[in-house]
Amino acid sequence: MAHRIHLHHKPTPTPIDRVVRPVTQFMHADGATGILLIICTAIAMAWANSPWSASYIQLWETHVRIGVGELMLDKSLHHWINDGLMAVFFFLVGLEIKREVLVGELATMQKAALPIAAALGGMLIPAAIYVAFNSSGEGKAGWGIPMATDIAFALGVLSLLGKRIPPALTVFLAALAIADDMGAVMVIAIFYTAEISLLSLAIGLAALIAAGLLNRAGVRHPGIYAVVGVICWIAVLKSGIHATVAGVLMAMAIPARTRISTHGFVNNGRALLDEYEKSAQASDSAIPSLQQNSVARTLEINCEQVQTPLQRLERGLHGWVGFFIMPIFALANAGIIFDGNFAEALTHPVTFGVAFGLIIGKPIGITLLSWFAIRFGWGAMPDGVTWQHVYGAAWLGGIGFTMSLFVGGLAFGESPLMTMAKVGILAASIICGIVGWLLLRRIPISSAE
Repeated sequence: MAHRIHLHHKPTPTPIDRVVRPVTQFMHADGATGILLIICTAIAMAWANSPWSASYIQLWETHVRIGVGELMLDKSLHHWINDGLMAVFFFLVGLEIKREVLVGELATMQKAALPIAAALGGMLIPAAIYVAFNSSGEGKAGWGIPMATDIAFALGVLSLLGKRIPPALTVFLAALAIADDMGAVMVIAIFYTAEISLLSLAIGLAALIAAGLLNRAGVRHPGIYAVVGVICWIAVLKSGIHATVAGVLMAMAIPARTRISTHGFVNNGRALLDEYEKSAQASDSAIPSLQQNSVARTLEINCEQVQTPLQRLERGLHGWVGFFIMPIFALANAGIIFDGNFAEALTHPVTFGVAFGLIIGKPIGITLLSWFAIRFGWGAMPDGVTWQHVYGAAWLGGIGFTMSLFVGGLAFGESPLMTMAKVGILAASIICGIVGWLLLRRIPISSAE
């Protein structure tokens, strides 16, 4: 969670600032991403069941060709979103995982034990419940669907409770969801992979090694990693392993060290600001002088060097992922058509497996394994957090949505079973979000302080 600095002297608002202020305020509001996802889901379902439903299907099946000559990728818009844009989403997930492992809640075993145990319980028990309903038949491939947690939705619901919730609970839920994402990536890579092309896989591996060597050589420009990342993504896409795995792996190669120490940055910053002030006092012009511009540029370079490329990329991608990629994914994947398949879905084992996996499996699995981790001394309860908080957060862990829809697409593709999975995912996500919010809201504020 970003720490906001309050400036003493803010820039004078311009007319365009006043126009876009409501938009920027919404984008910075807690839970904004979750609200936008709900809106896009509602639009997708309304559109898919409107008189213009054919246009909904035709839009996402429109083919888009990118390339030159024989080096051509020809895929539907739906596939470009799920295989392309979602690779960027998983790249951001990879950056978050790397940050948490290096300096966050997964940095030490003492810190990591509780969220990892909770995530493990929130994956194994939901999968077991799903298999209990679908131990055989074509629906058995969907066992990975209820294992996922939608971090944006879960944290969005939690943020609605404001100061009723101890800050440590937000950290716990975020770390749990990131550990859950790590498990989901492993499941996708191992169990939802088609036949493997060794040549393409070798090219992808070579691209990853090249990215690692660039890191070791001190290359920090994101554009260079973007070029290598595209090569890696195409190779993994052609290899048979799902292309989104390339996003997570590329994130591991992004530099996570600063070029200048904290002490050096502070001393340089003070010297540069003093020089800027002297130069400003010697000039009567309202326009900054060449000397002032030079000092400002040097200060800008120092600011870049004290930040890691990982931090800058993570911060830069959050807006694109939260307000473009995830909403577009919801529009393209959440459109459930209320026809005969929907009526059948209400009593189908896939629907029951997904829904009960999320509604029953997630709360039980997260709470039970958390209890084991603390009972046997593997981890410790975060400051200010009670078992009531853990149980309420465990319900929020049952909000699968984005990740569950994604895994469902890998498991069932375009088959009618995907409709069953969507019904279970959406119903369970709504129920888990409401129940989790109600449980946490009932906890006295005093116990959250």
